[in-house]
Amino acid sequence: MNSSRNEGCTLTGALSVTTAITDGITIIHGPDGCAHHNSSLLHALQVDSDRLFAPDILSTSLSETEVIFGGEKALEETIRQAAVCEPGVLCVLTSCVSAAIGDDVQAVCRDFSHLPIVVVPTEGFLGGGFSQGVEHALIALSDLGETGEQNGRVTLIGEKNLEYEVEANYLEISRLLSLLGISIDLRFVRNIPAAAVRNLGSASLNILRDPSLIRVGNALESHFGTPFVPAFPVGLEGTRVFLETVGRILGIDSKWAVSAEQKNQNRLIESFHNIRGMVLSSGTNTHPIPSLFEELQQIFDLSFDSRGKTVPIPDPLPVGTSGLSRLLHRWRRICRE
Repeated sequence: MNSSRNEGCTLTGALSVTTAITDGITIIHGPDGCAHHNSSLLHALQVDSDRLFAPDILSTSLSETEVIFGGEKALEETIRQAAVCEPGVLCVLTSCVSAAIGDDVQAVCRDFSHLPIVVVPTEGFLGGGFSQGVEHALIALSDLGETGEQNGRVTLIGEKNLEYEVEANYLEISRLLSLLGISIDLRFVRNIPAAAVRNLGSASLNILRDPSLIRVGNALESHFGTPFVPAFPVGLEGTRVFLETVGRILGIDSKWAVSAEQKNQNRLIESFHNIRGMVLSSGTNTHPIPSLFEELQQIFDLSFDSRGKTVPIPDPLPVGTSGLSRLLHRWRRICRE
């Protein structure tokens, strides 16, 4: 088995989802270090974004004793402690240690059938990473969803809770959908109570944050019959295609919306006329080349060369027309320094 890893911890990815349930408690079935490291990371990132945030995370505090004799009793006791708080949902996340010693986490949680418990497999020592943790958490939490009559609205799936522009991206998607007369019904999962997840099966369309969540989209479509768009839009043309795609799936004539957004984009292009012909550098990579940059090169006659002014290449790429506007503002400011 290939156990190579190229991104962060599976556990961290899952925590970025489960801690976004406002009335939930997450139990990490592992050593205290796993809980301390991740709690500190989540807290620091939120404070850096000017948010006061203390994730509700408990640890089963596995030690050498549990490694030898098993940690199932420690998990049972921690679940009892968490249940006193009457959370909307208890998310139990496994760890490399609990998986290695062979604890039957599912069996332990089944003994608490009177509690709302979701088990998320997040042991990452055999491979996987942050993205897999997000995927596993979303699929596990989807079990709380209920099939309902489609309401003509949209659910956002897998917003990146730790990225700086998550709220700006949400506002951009909301703006674009409003051109089609559509609203967002649910953000799965961002700052919502557990009860809100019941509406997961009522959306007429799911919009995934990015293509890494295709398996989640397929799982939700199989379970609830909800079609999905595979990613938030990137680039000017990509934004117009996004509107056309959403309209087609929902049976809405998108011509007016696309025309209105084209006019908005024309105004954007005109407002940045003074960056035409600039020579830019992406630092170590002189050819950044996602299709977005090919588009910008054509529109503004830009060139990327190691001798140019070094500008940031964001990852993930900016969302929609508004995201591109923020990027161009940064580039123009840098080039004028």
